[in-house]
Amino acid sequence: MEMDNFTPLSATAGGIMIGISAIMLMASLGRIAGISGILGGALSLTGGDRGWRVAFLAGLLLPGVVVLAGIAPRPDIDFVANGWLLALAGLLVGFGTRLGSGCTSGHGVCGLARFSKRSLAATATFMAFGVATVFLIRHIL
Repeated sequence: MEMDNFTPLSATAGGIMIGISAIMLMASLGRIAGISGILGGALSLTGGDRGWRVAFLAGLLLPGVVVLAGIAPRPDIDFVANGWLLALAGLLVGFGTRLGSGCTSGHGVCGLARFSKRSLAATATFMAFGVATVFLIRHIL
């Protein structure tokens, strides 16, 4: 298997931007950049801090809108699963973030940076299940 889509420069730039955004959110609002928590708070019927949450989420969605509008080139991505399987996977990820009290961004980026043992356990679990899923899909199924 060859990796012809490995792009270390863009991956590094993306990682740096994620780190900077997490630092900026913590420095400006004292909040952790955990996407599941930000989304949950934005959808909550209570709470007065919905504005920054909606703005943060809009910033996450904006690149997709730019691509769909034809302003930026569409990446060449082939999905090996159908839409229903992808939807089921998304629901399972959502369930897991509630069960684990956070998502990969909250635990993996922000929690590990704060040396949280709980985040280390959660991130190790995410990674183990990710590896197992890829192995299952590529080598068993």
